[in-house]
Amino acid sequence: MKILMISATFPYPPTRGGTPIRTFNLLRYLSQRHPVTLVTQRSEDVSDQEVEELRQYVDQLVIFPRPHSDQTQAGTWAKIKRFGEFVLEGTPPSVRSIYSPAMQDWIDQWVNSGYCEAITCEHSVNEIFVRQAWKQQLKTVVDVHSSIYGTCRQQLETHTAEKPLRDRLNLPLLHRYEKRYCSKFSLIVATTVEDRHQLQAFNPEATFEIIPNGVDLDQFPLRTQDPGGHRLIFVGTMDYIANIDAARYFSLEIFPQLRERYGEAKLVLAGARPVPEVSELSKIPGIEVTGRVPSMAEYLHQATVCIVPMRIGFGIKNKTLEAMAAGVPVVASNSGLEGLAVDGANVPLRALRANTTEEYIAAISQLFEDAQLRQKLSENGRNLIESEYTWERVGQRYEQVLSF
Repeated sequence: MKILMISATFPYPPTRGGTPIRTFNLLRYLSQRHPVTLVTQRSEDVSDQEVEELRQYVDQLVIFPRPHSDQTQAGTWAKIKRFGEFVLEGTPPSVRSIYSPAMQDWIDQWVNSGYCEAITCEHSVNEIFVRQAWKQQLKTVVDVHSSIYGTCRQQLETHTAEKPLRDRLNLPLLHRYEKRYCSKFSLIVATTVEDRHQLQAFNPEATFEIIPNGVDLDQFPLRTQDPGGHRLIFVGTMDYIANIDAARYFSLEIFPQLRERYGEAKLVLAGARPVPEVSELSKIPGIEVTGRVPSMAEYLHQATVCIVPMRIGFGIKNKTLEAMAAGVPVVASNSGLEGLAVDGANVPLRALRANTTEEYIAAISQLFEDAQLRQKLSENGRNLIESEYTWERVGQRYEQVLSF
């Protein structure tokens, strides 16, 4: 099967997090069994060495420069112009910003020449390069990652939107946009049941598959010992709104109360590109903001408990899977545990659930004081990842949906 993968995000190295992790690992699995052509874009922070390393994993690598975006232009007129284009064209500015006419021409010629039997869009923004008519002649798949309409609505409902007025204006337009692009594909892939429900409302007749994220067990080995103590960790890229909100929520509302109970408690906020709103949290006694770290697994292994206090965002969370793979007990919100069976009837206890300040303090205190419970969550969490969430298993499922 000849596969064309479209990813405006350069998917290497996978340590960049988020979209690159999923795209690279799916690409790596498929390329071992099928000829894969990857068409992508290169931003200024991508090195020549990274390009050459990625080239080893594909049959053909086609790279276009990242288009210059007017997204950063400030001023009332620039904002009105972007909104007007959204209304008239039906495509969000964040999606239009990746559009490259040269890249579109290359994809058109590749498809029209019959060089591929299946197209995958790795993240929904890449739908902009796919023609409606192609669904009639080959398999077209969009790997959504998460619903942008659902995320926008959730941020408004939880009062976590950065720009509420803008988002309220955009919400009906995003609804129209997702409904339109969902109709272009022969298959839509979501990472969780919850995200599928978001998307299914747009096109009930569409074919959906749920394919979660995975973990590279070589990069996240099981820790060899429980460090004990009162050390917490939260991981993620720290310029992403959902992670910024989670870091600030826990640091400002929960951690000070834990610190009153456990005077030596420490919270590590580990992840690349911390914005000022995150960096300033290091002024709070007991909190360390690391920036990019050489090995996230090593930082996880040093933690007593990993917290995932997400309040917004859909889809399965890499940070939760990686902590469980590393054998670190997890305390997480419903959002942080989305898509995972970790508690309830006939389910081994694999993580503790918390959604309020009181629940976080109770769950974390319980783990601080109970080594046997920490060991139980460590073993059960690792067993879940080994049985259900390796990239090998995820890749197999992705290959299956492309083949039928």
